[in-house]
Amino acid sequence: MSLRHHATPSPTQRLLRALPLGVLTLLAACSSPVTAPPAGAPAGPPMATSPTTPSSGSPSPSAPGPASVKPSYASDPRSYRRDAAAHLYALNNGRIYSGKLPPLLYAIGVMQVELDARGQVRSFGWLRAPKHAPEVMAEIERTVRRAAPYPAPARLGKVVYTETWLWDKSGRFQLDTLTEGQRSEL
Repeated sequence: MSLRHHATPSPTQRLLRALPLGVLTLLAACSSPVTAPPAGAPAGPPMATSPTTPSSGSPSPSAPGPASVKPSYASDPRSYRRDAAAHLYALNNGRIYSGKLPPLLYAIGVMQVELDARGQVRSFGWLRAPKHAPEVMAEIERTVRRAAPYPAPARLGKVVYTETWLWDKSGRFQLDTLTEGQRSEL
C-alpha cells in the first residue's frame, strides 16, 4: 500500500485551475442581450388572456414555454433584472413593442418578483398596479408565471427584483430595463 503525499497547490496552480471557470463566467457576462424585433417587423397580435380562456374576438396563441434556461451570474438584483428582462423578451418576441413607445401609454405597472435558486417564481406583487386596466394586470401576472423558470441566480441563491412594464394599447409591451424609450411628440 503506497501513500501519496499531496502537496498544497501553489497560487499559480490554483489560478490555472480556476481559469476555465473564469473564462466561462466572462463569456456568459459578455453575451448579447435579446432585443426587440426590427422596426419594420410585423407586430404580433395582442395577447390579453391565457391560451385556455377565450379573448375578446381574437384567437390567443399558445403559451410560450422556456426551452432550457441558462444560469445568471449577476451579482446583485439590479444586474439580474437585465437577465430576467432578456428572458421575458425571448419568450414573448411577438408581443414586444418595437421602436420608441408612443408618448401616452395605456398602462404602466411596477412589479416586484421573488425567485428561488432554481429560477422558479416564489411570489410577486404590485408596487404600482395599473388598476384602470385589470386585463393588463392579469396578463402581466400570467406572463411572469409562464416564463418560469427564469435564469437561475447562481451567485445570489435567490433574488427579488423590480421591473416596470410599459404597456401600449395594442397589447404589446416593453420592459423599462430594455426599453427603447418614448417619442416626445403628442
